Amino acid sequence: MSKTYKICLLPGDGIGPEVIAESVKVLDAIAEKSTFNLEYTTANAGGAAIDAHNDPMPQSTIDACKASNAVLLGAVGGPKWDELTGAMRPESGLLKIRKELDAFANLRPVAVPLSLAESSPLRQSAVVGVDLLTVRELTGGIYFGQPVGNDGNEAFNTMRYSVDEIERVARVAFEWARKRRNKVMSVDKANVLEVSRLWRDTVKTLHEAEYSDVELDHMYIDNATMQMVINPRQFDVILTGNIFGDILSDTSATLGGSLGLLPSASIGSGIGLFEPVHGSAPDIAGQGKANPIAMILSCAMMLDDFDEPAAATAIRKGLEAALEQPLRTADLCNEDYTLATTSEMGDLIRDEIVKQL
Repeated sequence: MSKTYKICLLPGDGIGPEVIAESVKVLDAIAEKSTFNLEYTTANAGGAAIDAHNDPMPQSTIDACKASNAVLLGAVGGPKWDELTGAMRPESGLLKIRKELDAFANLRPVAVPLSLAESSPLRQSAVVGVDLLTVRELTGGIYFGQPVGNDGNEAFNTMRYSVDEIERVARVAFEWARKRRNKVMSVDKANVLEVSRLWRDTVKTLHEAEYSDVELDHMYIDNATMQMVINPRQFDVILTGNIFGDILSDTSATLGGSLGLLPSASIGSGIGLFEPVHGSAPDIAGQGKANPIAMILSCAMMLDDFDEPAAATAIRKGLEAALEQPLRTADLCNEDYTLATTSEMGDLIRDEIVKQL
């Protein structure tokens, strides 16, 4: 009997519905050639949920997500809701669903094949062949630590991590390294911060006890940021805390030349949230200019999470084949290529993926 995976679609705002539509197109084509079935539920999130429910992440959406095997999110936010504050902002819905799903680890892969190296702001020789994964702790650290305060004269935030929080995200990094090139670079600021000293000691202890087969090195955040620009190919899996992961993953996002290329996943206790990095891009929404690649690659990460490696590999190989064709969406197009709409690029990618199955 074939497996059936239940997927909750959260198209959201801006270009979210457009890229979600292309991901479903691709997934349906894969399912037709595979041994599994896909069932979809669609729910509102972000600004769309505010308009429909006066809540950026209503309980009905949370329930739909929890009843699924995975969640695909398009994007949330836009100028229509910029005047809203606090828990009513579209982005707060994203934080809420991550918490509800206990998604404590954010995965941000970046790969730069030869066909995309010319789009990078760095020299091609520095970025061709880059294939790295940043594993960022997502629910702790200085963004969530207490106490927090601001009396108008002095403000403060608190960076806190427990051994348990560090161990669980480190395990994610080590497990992914075993699937890749077996190398983890743990990034901290242990020469200055007490919390980073605990981070480093905990990662070392876990490594010695459970993952001695994985190569482990350590690097300070300032050097890691520099190395990301000088020699990004040295990295396989980067493990780091919330704020440093924010910095490094955004730095790595520039390597391929467009945010439209970058997928991500937030995982934890079972139900993963898979989304592109690019945001809602309201300035191009509804114009067929959005690049669907990041959303489609997020689907590949979802299939990895489902332990469907053949399907995930087909997406990546099909995408590489599609990028060898003379078509590009607006964010990557120049005089050497023909401009493609979101749907046209989705069709090309789908057709190339099917050839891999």
